[in-house]
Amino acid sequence: QLQLVESGGGLVQPGGSLRLSCAASGDTLDSYSLGWFRQAPGKEREAVSCISTSGGNTIYTGSVKGRFTISRDNAENTVYLQMNSLKPEDTAVYYCGASNKYSNRARDYNYWGQGTQVTVSS
Repeated sequence: QLQLVESGGGLVQPGGSLRLSCAASGDTLDSYSLGWFRQAPGKEREAVSCISTSGGNTIYTGSVKGRFTISRDNAENTVYLQMNSLKPEDTAVYYCGASNKYSNRARDYNYWGQGTQVTVSS
């Protein structure tokens, strides 16, 4: 059974950067598409970015394009989200997920981590 554990969240000032990591155990990630999602209080979980099994294809939601970068290291069984130029509206719990489909829809994801809090505030 695949298990995912996120890390790297925290409190950062507007304009700052964070790098989220999601480490897998119990299975290898190389056969899964991977995604980062976020959920703010009172809002639905939304896709932030997704990456295909090879890493050759990515999807970003419009509000993070040019600021966030998703990457994966199949040898390390880890997926990353580099977040730059952070804004207060990026504040949310960030989740990584694994899917058998290349998709940015949460319902297509079979496995989820427990989430890591990102707070952008001065």
